[in-house]
Amino acid sequence: MARRFIREEGTDELTLGRLAERAGVTKPLVYDHFGDRAGILAELYREFEARQRETLDVALREAAPSLPAVAGIVAGAYIDCCLVEGRELADVVAALAGSATLSQVRQEAEAAYLARCRTALEPFCGPIDAAGLHALIGAGDALARNALAGRISPERARGVLTRVITALAVDGEPGTTETRP
Repeated sequence: MARRFIREEGTDELTLGRLAERAGVTKPLVYDHFGDRAGILAELYREFEARQRETLDVALREAAPSLPAVAGIVAGAYIDCCLVEGRELADVVAALAGSATLSQVRQEAEAAYLARCRTALEPFCGPIDAAGLHALIGAGDALARNALAGRISPERARGVLTRVITALAVDGEPGTTETRP
């Protein structure tokens, strides 16, 4: 219900009281479950990240055993998940910007996602440093935002992110892998 509310009215209009009304439940129920507005937004972000990891896991089961194939799957899963979430995810992240809640939730979610990426990529390229993995997130977010805005096609976003991931995988700096996400 919160996702639909944000899609239809935006995050600025989201309050626990309005969500309770829209969902046909009492305000205390919503307050007890989420605590506050940041709690709702953090839960929406956690759901997105869980779907993103599941999409990646499913796609990797079908991957050909090569760096180009796995990099393409990682890129495609990242971009496609962001596109499926649409503007709602960007609005949730923007609404939580600067909040300790989002910072912690995002850090945990990124660490879990990047661990999957590392596990998938390292058999083909050896150790990948933490900075390279974090660059994957930055590039993926930027490309997904541009694809959502229609400035580039989803295919172009997937292709560019595939090249970024491949470059990061083959350009790891030895001795910098101790700071694993």
